[in-house]
Amino acid sequence: MESISSHILAALLFLLAFTTSMDSASAARPTAGGTNTEFIRTSCSATTYPKLCYTSLSTHAAAVRHDPKLLAHTALSVTLDSARSTSTMIGKLSHIRGMRPREVGAMQDCVEELSDSVYQLSRSMKEMNEIKGSNFGMIMSDVQTWVSAAMTDEDTCMDGFAGKVMNGKVKTAVREKIVNVAHLTSNALALINRYAALHN
Repeated sequence: MESISSHILAALLFLLAFTTSMDSASAARPTAGGTNTEFIRTSCSATTYPKLCYTSLSTHAAAVRHDPKLLAHTALSVTLDSARSTSTMIGKLSHIRGMRPREVGAMQDCVEELSDSVYQLSRSMKEMNEIKGSNFGMIMSDVQTWVSAAMTDEDTCMDGFAGKVMNGKVKTAVREKIVNVAHLTSNALALINRYAALHN
């Protein structure tokens, strides 16, 4: 039974590595519209993780054009997709037989934190669609608060994998995905802040 569990775990880790490499490959593809990608590159230089920012957003250059609001909204959308897929992946891993109770507990806690993060990011995207001239300040304040809350959820999730709670392969795979979501969220918040500053 234990060998079946280890085979399933190995298959899930392979699938995780494959989807991560596919995401990286598609994000690294060159895009048409040099000035649009240059706008994204320049905007991303103000983020904490500019390389990740550029690779995750450059494929959207044609849709974003030179619009800071669309760029911030797209960054939120990319982050939301990543948070959802990471939450689903961790949820599946937590049901593998042979895991210790502490490992399962850390994963279930993380799924709960990521679910809240997904909620905060979703409501931020919806709220940004409601921006009008008169309510800009109030809406942007809400969005900044909610995206910051999503980052806190992701950090709390990562804390659950500190120390020796989990074995090497699972811990490395899960932590890598969570760190990626946290970095995307940080970048999205930086682009939201930049959009708010340009408006004021």
